[in-house]
Amino acid sequence: MGCVTELVCVNCGAAYAEGAATTCPACGSEDGILDVRFDLDRAAETLTRDALARRPRTHWRYRELLPLSDGFSPGASSLATIGWTPILAAPRLAEALGVRRLRLKDEGRSASGSFKDRASSVGVARAMQEGFAAIACASTGNAASSLAHCAAAAGMQANIFVSQITPEGKLAQLLAYGARVFRIRGTYAQAYDLCTRACERFGWHNRNAAINPYLVEGKKTGGLEVAEQCADDPPEWVVCSVGDGCSIAGIQKGLTQMRVIGLIDWGARMLGVQAAGVAPLATAFAAAPVAGHAATSRADASGHATTSRADASRGGGVAGDTYADSINVPVPRNARKALSAVRDSGGAFVTVTDEQIMRAVRDTGRLAGVFAEPAAAAAVAGVGEAVRAGVIAADADVLVVITGSGLKDVAGAVRALGGPHEIAPDLEHVERVVRSGE
Repeated sequence: MGCVTELVCVNCGAAYAEGAATTCPACGSEDGILDVRFDLDRAAETLTRDALARRPRTHWRYRELLPLSDGFSPGASSLATIGWTPILAAPRLAEALGVRRLRLKDEGRSASGSFKDRASSVGVARAMQEGFAAIACASTGNAASSLAHCAAAAGMQANIFVSQITPEGKLAQLLAYGARVFRIRGTYAQAYDLCTRACERFGWHNRNAAINPYLVEGKKTGGLEVAEQCADDPPEWVVCSVGDGCSIAGIQKGLTQMRVIGLIDWGARMLGVQAAGVAPLATAFAAAPVAGHAATSRADASGHATTSRADASRGGGVAGDTYADSINVPVPRNARKALSAVRDSGGAFVTVTDEQIMRAVRDTGRLAGVFAEPAAAAAVAGVGEAVRAGVIAADADVLVVITGSGLKDVAGAVRALGGPHEIAPDLEHVERVVRSGE
């Protein structure tokens, strides 16, 4: 299928043929995450700068590096418009954060308003090719709304499992797209496990990126795009907020593949940003910044030595402490890929407080004209924290991936931004506010 050669377990290194497994049978679904491998020499024969110049500006332009059949077409639906989000210069925000140059890749411009459209579109395409009539996922919000959108565009039934903390804006999207929504009276971990069991019971395609190896290939297109858009003007750092770990792993994989193919001759260091109250991967990275110095299984990266996946499902160690719902993931399911991506790039992890995230929501809007949801703003806050910690130099060139629109979580935005000036319809009241400088 395309240029896919095999699937390799990130835990034990066992290789499987295309379609033979979704997780490694020997290691189990908890640790046996598979990585999709491609024949990059073959891909390089047709994936050239000249060829790309003639292709539509969507993420389907990288078809050689997607796990889809050669004849796949997204058709004329909104699936065909996903990808190629803009990269925006943000000089005033750069000055506020203390870096020489800052660019923002605004994924809030995507079809459903988030980076997750890339993965969900590939997940739906795979489900279509394999003959599934329905697809499902568990999510804190963005993966769910993106899947609901992509499934609706393809005429497929979406089944969504969400936790109680999912913002109303994201729930509204799910219902508008016609998804069947299950809001679990419990945690994200419980929603995830219930979704997995439901897929097995009802024969639904499982979109969950942690166990479906093909979803990361959709997220990879974010890195492929950064490489192409910045081919002759590369950033030194690429920054992304981190929950389960799939997104940062995908972006780094895309950058790496573009370098191997020869479309770029540079690499970028990855900065992963987590909320201080939910920082299992940052904790694991601090304990082992170099590969091989410590175990890096998902359980090891949970940040809770006595909390296993089973404990998490029952409610142990499952509730993080951050208002950034999209990265409120105490038990990350793609720990190995995320940690390897950051280590292999020579990058780092930092953590930021909710207060820093709220400040970043305000600053990203007023200084760059981009309305970022809290999890996306966490990445912006992470740049400032990394500069203060000496991780990123003041003269660095930095690109931040804004993973979701602030319209996803209006309540969270209002919490960060405050309310309007409530006044009578009187010019004197306007003047008082103006004179106050507020």
